[in-house]
Amino acid sequence: MQQESKVKLIKYGVCFAVEALIAFFVIWSKGFFTESAAVNLQILADAFFVAGAFMTLFAGMLFVSGEGALIGIGFVLRNVVLAFIPMGRAKHEKYVDYRARKLSEAHKRDNSSIFVTGLLFLVTGIILTVIWYVKFYNK
Repeated sequence: MQQESKVKLIKYGVCFAVEALIAFFVIWSKGFFTESAAVNLQILADAFFVAGAFMTLFAGMLFVSGEGALIGIGFVLRNVVLAFIPMGRAKHEKYVDYRARKLSEAHKRDNSSIFVTGLLFLVTGIILTVIWYVKFYNK
């Protein structure tokens, strides 16, 4: 049990570090320390929102991909490549067989750390936007 919680903590730490890095790049690109307090709060809100939205959408794509929704695209791309390879048609298999093989090879992974930290950053960005709106908008 101890090892399992340690691995989970490392996953959350890595996700948090990646999102903090994304937020830092957004802050750096907008020149955080050169503006007024209102603009700085807006930049912080943007940074947290962008990092959170990116990671939440990435977690969604991982979920959709893990459920087999993108297998059809892989099947089509594989057949396009095989059409240009000499004797590539000999390796052709039906979509039903291809899908069954891919689903049997798929490994279910726990991507909840990506989703949870993404939502945390996203909600923080929304809260900062609301604070900016209440304190500084139209004043």
